[in-house]
Amino acid sequence: MASVSFKNISKKYSEDVSVIKGVDFTIEDGEFVVFVGPSGCGKSTLLRMVAGLEDITGGEIHIGGELANDVHASQRGIAMVFQSYALYPHMSVRQNMGFALKMAGRPKAEIEERVGKAADILQISHLLDRKPKALSGGQRQRVAIGRAIVRQPKVFLFDEPLSNLDASLRQNMRVELSKLHRELGTTMIYVTHDQVEAMTLADRIVVMHAGKVQQVGSPEQLYDEPVNRFVAGFIGSPRMNFIEGAAAQALGAHALGVRPEHLRLEAAQPRWRGRVRHVEFLGADSYLFADVPGVGELTVRLAGSEHRRGVGEEVGIDALPGRVLRFDAQGMRS
Repeated sequence: MASVSFKNISKKYSEDVSVIKGVDFTIEDGEFVVFVGPSGCGKSTLLRMVAGLEDITGGEIHIGGELANDVHASQRGIAMVFQSYALYPHMSVRQNMGFALKMAGRPKAEIEERVGKAADILQISHLLDRKPKALSGGQRQRVAIGRAIVRQPKVFLFDEPLSNLDASLRQNMRVELSKLHRELGTTMIYVTHDQVEAMTLADRIVVMHAGKVQQVGSPEQLYDEPVNRFVAGFIGSPRMNFIEGAAAQALGAHALGVRPEHLRLEAAQPRWRGRVRHVEFLGADSYLFADVPGVGELTVRLAGSEHRRGVGEEVGIDALPGRVLRFDAQGMRS
């Protein structure tokens, strides 16, 4: 296991193209940290810099307390799991998982032991003699993870490993990855654009935008105490409601933010009145979308039993006390 420290890291492809801009934070030994952000924010580039697959333009990366800038990728003590499974089709699962150890000249008995333990952890022991073409997508991803486990790395790197799976398999694999982290206790860095994956997997989340770190914190901290409008809008589904103009200025802010579950329908003395545009019934929950004059569209999360509102019906909406966030003209919490 090892910590990973970023000290004023930058990455430029040219004078005009800068993709990482002064990244500075530390991942503690044994943490599960998720890099999240929209496409092109620099999260995968940062992961590849840890792996040694991208050169560092400026700053320092330390792995296990040692400077890693000039250390070859093969000597960094990391193992990477990619979006594509990249399994050798002509090899069995057993051979795929043990291939890196074989190439490193490890004894056959050691390879068999490591592959067997990894297969037990991932519950794929019964698949060891199959070829990749005989496996489901979820099974192939387990093999790819097992191939990383047998190397016994100091740090695991995951680059959007679940994006090729369907929704049900992604949910199952999130549970398995959390269980794997608890069992191994190894530092894990995970890249995704899916904030649901970030919220459910991470000890801490690193939110990135335009090559910069916007906020680092636990899922709860990012959800309840976002430092700026970008984090507030990116974390949470459905996204936070934002209110600008006179309605925000009346509360001394450039913009207000309030999450759908922090709004309620209020018949007596509502803060806003609007008309129902659409209602989504999801079983336990419902989402009501209302057009509010002078405010725009507001999304209200309701209990499923409250969903019976007709399109065009007038509704009163208010916010729960203490649940409205204020943002200044620069998008920072005020």
